[in-house]
Amino acid sequence: MNIWLVLAGAAVVLHGAPTVDFNREIRPILSENCFACHGPDETKRMAKLRLDTREGLLSRIVAGKPDESVLLGRITHSNRALRMPPAATGRLLDAKQVAALR
Repeated sequence: MNIWLVLAGAAVVLHGAPTVDFNREIRPILSENCFACHGPDETKRMAKLRLDTREGLLSRIVAGKPDESVLLGRITHSNRALRMPPAATGRLLDAKQVAALR
């Protein structure tokens, strides 16, 4: 049986991995780095991909299997020309942001 504790606003499962608060930890990363090209503005959307909707995001991740997720593959790609966000945007995810998305 899992015992939930609330510490500094984050739920932690004893004997398990910390949970992630999507709206507090993940959505801001996506909003800052991805939504300009993969968000609600249809005229600016690239690759017909929306990451601001549940359906769009779930089309690029495999829950519980980050190494199988297209999203993780693109943000960690070894070829900078294929890595997201594109270099031309001037944005680069730091290790902490990548870890949160993983």
